[in-house]
Amino acid sequence: MVTVEVGSIDVFVVVPEDPWRVLVVQRGRETRCPGAWETVHGRIEPGETPEAAAIREVGEEVGLVIDRLYNVCVQPFYLHQQTTVHLAVVFCAFVSGDAPVELGDEHQGHAWLSLDDALARLAWPRERSALRDAHALLHAGHAGAVEDVLRVR
Repeated sequence: MVTVEVGSIDVFVVVPEDPWRVLVVQRGRETRCPGAWETVHGRIEPGETPEAAAIREVGEEVGLVIDRLYNVCVQPFYLHQQTTVHLAVVFCAFVSGDAPVELGDEHQGHAWLSLDDALARLAWPRERSALRDAHALLHAGHAGAVEDVLRVR
């Protein structure tokens, strides 16, 4: 039997200037997918909401405080070891451009990139498509007419 589980979050960390600056992080050597460039990613803890997990993971993985948080989409993937279709809730977090990045133990590097450079560097196709969605929705620095639906905080 295959189960379906909402169990993780992806967070695009963005300085919403024109043009956008997108933070990408490189996985460490002792983690899954060593050397891969990704967005902030993490598990939702028991009793935690996806948005609370997003805020916590951004703090733990890159040491940044979120100014504004938007939900973007949900990405499914299959975890064959657990026979589970896993759903990741995807967010876009706007942060201040002058705050220093402080990497957690899971990462060995980071870069602030243009949208096009971030799209080229991200390892996962689903991250690239979600980043395009985030930019399509939030390119002006807000969600416009759908702000009331997408803005979490």
